[in-house]
Amino acid sequence: MNSLKKHLYNPQTIILSFLVLLVTISGVLWILTPPPPKTIKMAAGMPEGLYYQFGERLKSELAKEGVTLELVETAGTVENLRLLSGPKSDIDFAMMQSGVADANHYPNLVSIAGLFYEPVWVWYRASAFKADGGQLRILSQLKGKRVSVGNQGSGTAALTTALLDASEIKSDEIKAEYLTPDEALSKLNAGTLDVAFIVVAAEAPVLKKFYNDPDIRLMYFDQADAYVNNLTYLSKVIVPRGLLGIARDIPRESTQLLAPTATLVAKVDISPALLSLVLGATYDILPRYSLLQKPGEFPSSKGLTFPLHSDAEIYLKDGPSFLHRHLPFWSAVWVARFIKIVIPLLVIFIPLFTYLSSANTFLLRLKFAGIYEELYLLEQNASNLAMREQNFKELELIEQRVANMKVSALAARDFYDLKGHIGEVRNRLKLLT
Repeated sequence: MNSLKKHLYNPQTIILSFLVLLVTISGVLWILTPPPPKTIKMAAGMPEGLYYQFGERLKSELAKEGVTLELVETAGTVENLRLLSGPKSDIDFAMMQSGVADANHYPNLVSIAGLFYEPVWVWYRASAFKADGGQLRILSQLKGKRVSVGNQGSGTAALTTALLDASEIKSDEIKAEYLTPDEALSKLNAGTLDVAFIVVAAEAPVLKKFYNDPDIRLMYFDQADAYVNNLTYLSKVIVPRGLLGIARDIPRESTQLLAPTATLVAKVDISPALLSLVLGATYDILPRYSLLQKPGEFPSSKGLTFPLHSDAEIYLKDGPSFLHRHLPFWSAVWVARFIKIVIPLLVIFIPLFTYLSSANTFLLRLKFAGIYEELYLLEQNASNLAMREQNFKELELIEQRVANMKVSALAARDFYDLKGHIGEVRNRLKLLT
């Protein structure tokens, strides 16, 4: 027991214990704040689509910061959603069209940002609507027509279904076909299809193909405001005359369309540092998707299906953090991790330092109490002549221990009081013997 007490009161033991505790806590915090991965995956749609092209550009931007982006080819938005939300999914990000899902069914997903408009382009053969003057202006005119609603697993198919439901058009009132844009164009040109729904950004090269046949026209949504009010993830956009090709005058008149938003979606536990890197890269990419958007309109927090990630909300409002503005990406990551470790340590140890003085005084008083207990026993045995020599030896040992004690200036008074009391006990031993 005495050996244990000796080690407990040893300053070197206390310092060593403190360092071990510090290293242990630092290690735990380091593990709990892992760095972002250097390789990530994104579900990106079909290679010929703008989602995939956006992913290719994002891949190039991230590579500059030492992060590898692997693009996963898919059928489109619906499959992207399935891949990202799967319980064993290894997908980190996905490109999605707004409005394709009920956010309540996917609590593990968050929006990072809206990136660009993806209008609903409804192409039709004018000859199929002779009774309406060769024009398609409202969706109720589709009844009885052969309609391509988009390929299976695509956002086009999901949005077309939503628009038909809002228009109260039942599935058996049209002859629906699930076709890719190229397949739909081929059938329109052959006269075996009347209408084709396509949801793509204005920059998509496939749009210009629909102007090779003068009988194929673009629908003007007369009821755009009504749809926007009912389907809040949609926006009304105007495609100016000649926007897709000034020389060929494509389109040949300004056209009012509906547009969901292409959004970047991630899992709710996405690394904030990685989120900041990806969002920063979008600012360099999005100027290439500027035909329909106003300067500075995207990336945006509007028109999203899933809740906006809290860090993304801060980034979109205030820009990158101080560290990411002034340091290279990985330097900012390691400094941020260090800060996340230091702050909890300060919270733990600053109060501890405050009580160190009180704890030291308490321990010193425990030592003094032990010595006083020994002095009391010597004084009790002072009248026993048979124990005279033993009493003096024990008193000398006590004096040596006290002489070797190191105390602070604040405890000096108690220390000298103890030495005085030892002298008094020695005098009493002499008197009684």
